[in-house]
Amino acid sequence: MKPFDKCPVCGGELAEKEVEKLLKGGVNTAVLKVRAEVCLQCGERLYTEETVRRFEQIRRMLEKKDVTGFQLVGQTYQVAR
Repeated sequence: MKPFDKCPVCGGELAEKEVEKLLKGGVNTAVLKVRAEVCLQCGERLYTEETVRRFEQIRRMLEKKDVTGFQLVGQTYQVAR
């Protein structure tokens, strides 16, 4: 049974989708694809507890600059003013 039948924000219909999530830890960022319940009206995303725990683990790894098992896909630059 799903925790919510409707979106807790707007009451819209939920659909399970694969989404991209950006996670930041320190100066590092990771991109991962996960399953989420997504509101078809407002776009709110609902993640399982297991997925949220994984997000927290990845953020801690990024903060420590431990990128073991991560794949480098590019670099990000900040434009000087």
